[in-house]
Amino acid sequence: MCLSIPSQVVSINKKEKTCIVDTMGTQREVSLDILQDEIEVGDYVLIHIGYAMNKISKEHALESLELYKQIVDSMQEEENA
Repeated sequence: MCLSIPSQVVSINKKEKTCIVDTMGTQREVSLDILQDEIEVGDYVLIHIGYAMNKISKEHALESLELYKQIVDSMQEEENA
């Protein structure tokens, strides 16, 4: 099982079949080689081992990101206790 955090597309390089995504404030380049969906800047995708796997809705992405934020906040509170 793996977890994939939604990432927002920041820029697209169609020639190289890559894009820059923002994952909770961290940007990185990922491959679009296996993504079957058409994407645009601002879309959300799920990433696995450096590849954009699926495009997801903004609503689903924001809901998931809020849950991840709650988990991270909870873990930080436990560390500081």
